[in-house]
Amino acid sequence: MCAKQKHAADCDGWEAQKEDHDLWPRPCARGRHAREGPDTPHDRPDHGLDAVVRVADVRWRLLVTEPTDGAGNMAIDEVLWRGRRGGTAPPTLRFYAWAPPTVSLGYGQALEREVDRGVCRVLGVGVVRRPTGGSAIYHDGPERELTYSVAATNDDLGVSVDLLASYRWIARALARGLQTLGAPVEIVERRREYGPVPAFCFARTGTYELELDGRKIVGSAQRRHGKSFLQHGSILLGIDAPRVAAIFPETVDPIASVATLEQALGHRPDWDACVTAIAAAFETEHGIDLRPGGLTEEEAMAAETLAREKYAPEAWLAGLA
Repeated sequence: MCAKQKHAADCDGWEAQKEDHDLWPRPCARGRHAREGPDTPHDRPDHGLDAVVRVADVRWRLLVTEPTDGAGNMAIDEVLWRGRRGGTAPPTLRFYAWAPPTVSLGYGQALEREVDRGVCRVLGVGVVRRPTGGSAIYHDGPERELTYSVAATNDDLGVSVDLLASYRWIARALARGLQTLGAPVEIVERRREYGPVPAFCFARTGTYELELDGRKIVGSAQRRHGKSFLQHGSILLGIDAPRVAAIFPETVDPIASVATLEQALGHRPDWDACVTAIAAAFETEHGIDLRPGGLTEEEAMAAETLAREKYAPEAWLAGLA
């Protein structure tokens, strides 16, 4: 990836990348993180943030997939995005889980320096590199984490071609869903900290991410091409603190800034109940029509190929592909 000199703009928790409107040079996967980007107030205007309209005539697909490994999950997300980008697939809201538990690295993130792969091997934890950038996340199984993705265009959302407008649109629905479950989450309107990007995603909250009592509960990332985008994110139902500390040895007290639904509710909520609440919140908040559906045969075949040929090979993980 270093040789290709991709470009990225960091929109921490995970990251936002623009393929068609390059902002800053993408860093080598073995070293530096991307320069601070669209969350810096003077770098990007908030064009279109209040232009959200109801798009009742857009029919969305609600896709709930079985837990799978890191390569499979990232391949499915990319296939959904490619389909929407090419106009062959509807806008899709997806919910999924990971088996085995997996660390996902940001697109331009160093591997060996920030994640202890030896610990991952001992614990049976997979490692994958995302198509989006930003910082690493430990994705536990469905008992502790719900992951969502949105593959759509800004037109599907009824907002202008602006990264933060789409981020905000999604954040509003996520917040409504978690509030329905009983968690008094808040949307962070502006990133509160600047400086080097931390190795662990939940160590810092980005603009239009969600917090509970000042601690991060959802981490998200987006990658764009023209009006189309893929955004995915991690919603913490609970957390295995000792395991996270072992996997991210360079991060001091990695869970100090982390909130979970278990902490907010006094119990760990059911994965399926969270899916139901958040999906309903997308419909209620934005007036969209979610229709349950699966992958088409073509999408499933494309995802299988992409997982095998792109996301599973060591060259992609090492940042060399």
